[in-house]
Amino acid sequence: MSGVQDKVIVVTGAGGGLGRSYARFLAAHGALVVVNDLGGARDGSGAGTSMADSVVDEIRAEGGWAVADYSSVADPDGAAAIVDTALSEFGAIHGVISNAGILRDGAFHKMTDDSWEAVMRVHLYGGYHVIRAAWPHMREQNYGRVVVATSTSGLYGNFGQANYGAAKAGLVGLINTLAIEGRKYGITANAIAPLAATRMTADIASPELLDKLNPDLVAPAVGYLASEENQDTGSVFVVGGGLVQRVAQFENAGVSFTSAPDLATITARWPEVSDMSGAKLGSNPV
Repeated sequence: MSGVQDKVIVVTGAGGGLGRSYARFLAAHGALVVVNDLGGARDGSGAGTSMADSVVDEIRAEGGWAVADYSSVADPDGAAAIVDTALSEFGAIHGVISNAGILRDGAFHKMTDDSWEAVMRVHLYGGYHVIRAAWPHMREQNYGRVVVATSTSGLYGNFGQANYGAAKAGLVGLINTLAIEGRKYGITANAIAPLAATRMTADIASPELLDKLNPDLVAPAVGYLASEENQDTGSVFVVGGGLVQRVAQFENAGVSFTSAPDLATITARWPEVSDMSGAKLGSNPV
């Protein structure tokens, strides 16, 4: 089994929480890890080097290989610098774990443009920038593994997280297309919706629930999706507390109209349109 042995993998937002668990798990299984973290606060403010450095020190103390990077994923130059770190330190890039994130929660009627844009820049644009910088190298070598961090807030919604949920749902749309475009180049692209006790969730879930959600329980699924053996692509997995489950979109048979119905007609048929009994896994009809 090749796994992630000698694979160069970038983990963004790896200075703590889930990213730290991913980086340590990958390194423990032989990956060469770029530990990226801006070192800011939960809301994205500030910066520092200590968080990434600390994780690199942990990995090296355990006999693994890792290097720190402190660039921001929120702009193309920062993303390019992260990939350049992988290339200059290890000579290649085989995988991207797009995990960096911030929170600017608030009810939608109180949402500010700044809070919306800040979350989009880190989560959605950040995922795009880093993967886009790595993509040509993956295509050229006919191999790559992409894992993005989506969220149950993006899949199902959550009060006060319109910005976060929209960004996380956008990442699912991104991997759906990357899976199609990357297939003939040996590149897989998948999404993880992690459930874990981190500083991002410290005041969102109950202490009783958080006690069951060790970030280390999520890392093995990420490790598999980043491995050479993985052939899953375009899939979403909810992972937490030891449970790993796939999530997918389904569609029913629908109702066909021979001509444009009037309002009364479509109203009468709407229960059939909405009925999901017998629904099947959906796909792009184009």
